[in-house]
Amino acid sequence: MLGLKLFHVAESGVTEVVPYLADVEADVQGLVEAHMETLLGVRFLASEYGTGPVHGGRIDSLGLDENGSPVIVEYKRGIDSGVINQGLFYLSWLMDHQAEFEHLVRDRLGVTAAAQVLWSGPRLICVAGDFTRYDVHAVREHRRSIDLVRYRLFGSDLFGLETVASVSGRSPVTRRVRRQAAGPGGGQSVALVELAHAVDESLLGLGDGVNSVQRKTYRAYQRLRNFACVCPPQRAKLLVYLKVDPKQIDLVPGFTRDVTGLGHHGTGDLEVQLRTLRDVERAQELFRMSYAAA
Repeated sequence: MLGLKLFHVAESGVTEVVPYLADVEADVQGLVEAHMETLLGVRFLASEYGTGPVHGGRIDSLGLDENGSPVIVEYKRGIDSGVINQGLFYLSWLMDHQAEFEHLVRDRLGVTAAAQVLWSGPRLICVAGDFTRYDVHAVREHRRSIDLVRYRLFGSDLFGLETVASVSGRSPVTRRVRRQAAGPGGGQSVALVELAHAVDESLLGLGDGVNSVQRKTYRAYQRLRNFACVCPPQRAKLLVYLKVDPKQIDLVPGFTRDVTGLGHHGTGDLEVQLRTLRDVERAQELFRMSYAAA
C-alpha cells in the first residue's frame, strides 16, 4: 500500500489523496472492531479482554473466523515490533484457556458456534501502521498462523488494509492432509485424485501467503479471509465455493450455480462444479476473481 497512490478524479483535474496514520491506536481498534467481519472475515467477540491477575494482560480483540478458528487481533498505531511478541504471548494464554474461550463464543454466538471451534488453527492478526523486514522474517520462523496487516487512512472516509505477510503454522499437517486426500480408503478414481491435486495447486498458486485450513466437511483456502472452499470429491465431480457475486458473471448450467441463501459447506455464493482437468482451466478466471475479492 505504501507504493499505491490514490487520486480523486474531477473535471478540474486529479488530486492525490494523501494517506495518513490514525491519531491514536484506539481509533484503529474501534474502526476494525465495529466492522471486523467485513474487514477481516472475523466475527467479533470481545474487546480489551482481561487475561486474569496471574497473566496480567488485556487482549485487544477476540474473534472467530469463517472456519471456526480462534483469532486474536492486536493493534499498533505505527511501527512497533513488540506487537508480534505481545500477540504470541496472548495466543499461548488462549491455548491454555480453551474452555473459557468456548464459553465466550457460546455467550456471543451460540452453542453451535462454540461446538465447532477449530483449535488446530488459532490465529494472530497484527494490524499496524507498518512492519519492518525483520517482522516479516520473524513470523515465518514461528509455528503459529500469523497475519501482518498494514492500514492507512485516506481523506475523511477511506480506510485501506494490505496484507504484508500471511503465514500458516500448520504446513506439516497440510502436507499430510494432501497426501491423505490423494489416496482415501474409499477408493476414488485416478481422475478425481488428479482433479483434486490440480485444484489444490491452482488455488495455492494464486499468490504468496495462501494458506489452507482443513475442516471436516471442506478445505478453505485463505489469505487473511477465505476465497475458496473445496468439498471432498463426490462420485464424479468436485464442488468449489467461491467469493464471487453470481450476478456479475454468466452462469453456465452444470458448471456454475448461484447458491446465495442456500445451505452448503464452506463459504461463498458461487458454486463451481469440476469434473475434468479442462473444467479446472475454465475456472481459473473465477479463482482469480475470488482471490481478488476476498
